[in-house]
Amino acid sequence: MPAAPLPPSPLGETALTRHAGIRVPLICGPMYPCSNPELVAAVSRAGALGIVQPISLTYVHGFEFRAGLRRIHELSGGAPIGFNALIEASSKTYQNRMVRWVETALEEGVRFFLTSLGNPRWVCERVHAAGGVVYHDITERKWALKGRDGGADGLVAVNREAGGHTGSRDARTLFDEIADLGLPVVAAGGVGEAAHFRALLEMGYAGVQLGTRFIATTECNSDVRYKEAIVHATSKDVVLTERLTGVPVSVLRTPYVERLGTTVGPISRLLFKGRKTKHWIRTWYALRSLRQLKRSSMDGATSDYWQAGRSVDAVHDIRPAGDIVREFAAALEGAPVSLADSDTTHASPHSSGSPS
Repeated sequence: MPAAPLPPSPLGETALTRHAGIRVPLICGPMYPCSNPELVAAVSRAGALGIVQPISLTYVHGFEFRAGLRRIHELSGGAPIGFNALIEASSKTYQNRMVRWVETALEEGVRFFLTSLGNPRWVCERVHAAGGVVYHDITERKWALKGRDGGADGLVAVNREAGGHTGSRDARTLFDEIADLGLPVVAAGGVGEAAHFRALLEMGYAGVQLGTRFIATTECNSDVRYKEAIVHATSKDVVLTERLTGVPVSVLRTPYVERLGTTVGPISRLLFKGRKTKHWIRTWYALRSLRQLKRSSMDGATSDYWQAGRSVDAVHDIRPAGDIVREFAAALEGAPVSLADSDTTHASPHSSGSPS
């Protein structure tokens, strides 16, 4: 059953809560391969927003897409959920599949969409026609302008603390860089505790997106070694590797990562720069990374590529996702805090291409 309503809070009433129809301005970000139906549903059931990652739902967790959406709706008690549309267009087959997924999600009542890696215009046009909203992932101003011009209703600002594909700016710098665009902005990266969540809302963000914190939950069905590694890690254990997707990705330092190294070889680097070869090499790396991440995160293999952000400093246990949402919501009723008070800011991992 849905959690009991929380007392109203000025910080808790934002453009994100209005757009998504949720009570807590908190998103469980789409994670490949970790966004299993139970996790997505638990976050939404507690009053925040779980986001469906379609490849995770179908390829990793084995659901036919429409059936998977219906299962999540059933588990969430009908609470709102979102959908992640990766709109990178290097593969026509994948692009056509994404169009079908968006149409199906709309048919199944999804009205919040998060776009990544491309121009969101076609998604915005289709979703707006159905009365929905679209937020677009960005890491810097030029991508924010592309999202705005493509019709996005809001932005998810991925900062340098994030896991997976990460940004290069800290949360405050990135917010200041795009605040004049007139769109609500959600912070993504580096948040593992409630005090930091509140501090970012006080800064002006309309919400916060978490990933790493929600992996270390009872509902997430990733390998228990992965969860325990997050609990025991510090930000010094987070490194950037190019070997997974061809561009820097934040992962936990494991013996496998150290043995393999963190940079691509000279041939791959040359192919990534070529006008005619870059799309091919991106597709090849993307397909390979899907297999690697599924194997290492779900199947207990020894090729341990475990994506995580620098918020691991604040993750000390494996807990139900609903408890995390309620803890973060309760923080909105407390006294104001600052980012310094929350003690979750870190040195940037971008100072070099090698493990820090």
